[in-house]
Amino acid sequence: MQPAMAEPARRSSLWPLLATIAGIGITVALGTWQLGRAQEKRELKARLDALAAGPAVRVPGAEIAAGDVELRRVEARGVFEPRHTVYLDNRIHHGRPGYHVVTPLRIEDSIRYVLVNRGWIAAGAERARLPDVSTPPGLVAVSGTAVVPGKRILELSESVIEGEVWQNLTIERYRAARPLAIQPFVILQQSPLPDGLTRDWPAPDVGIDKHYGYAFQWFALAATLLIFYAVTRYRRRQRA
Repeated sequence: MQPAMAEPARRSSLWPLLATIAGIGITVALGTWQLGRAQEKRELKARLDALAAGPAVRVPGAEIAAGDVELRRVEARGVFEPRHTVYLDNRIHHGRPGYHVVTPLRIEDSIRYVLVNRGWIAAGAERARLPDVSTPPGLVAVSGTAVVPGKRILELSESVIEGEVWQNLTIERYRAARPLAIQPFVILQQSPLPDGLTRDWPAPDVGIDKHYGYAFQWFALAATLLIFYAVTRYRRRQRA
């Protein structure tokens, strides 16, 4: 009878071991996968940095694909059209509420425009009154980073306040609201102009730290499973 009674006991102790091994294997695999994703994002960040450091692309009068210039340095010459300016509301800079000022620039020797996010300006005490923004007249040269509204670098939604004040921006929405032929991207202006606007753009976040955080959680869970099994096994032996 002794061997017959020992067999169920061995089986009952085997299942927790197999479950622990399986759990540790899965969590370690997931943690390793997250480390791989972090490495991919590091390589992406390096490519983006190389694009940003490369020579500026001249924005032509003919429409170009947004993917050809996205996150690259671009430059455009033209004339601002301030009557088609929109103000992106609820933009915070150093804790102060304000607006991003987006003005179309008519490209030199062309009927096509490119939208320029010219920078930030503080909101006034009266929200019903927009701040005064100085727009340089005549031909100007603008340079900066090309971004596609709707991507992570500009967090956009579907809501719009009619008129000059918008909550968010997309190329499609602007095309529907303004009768202008525009390029399918926005220039985040970095070049100086005498307009009093603040141009302090954060670098694109590709999420490297997020993947390292997930990897740590999976490896920590694997360690927890191992410790739990070891403690449980030890207590069982103490009771036996």
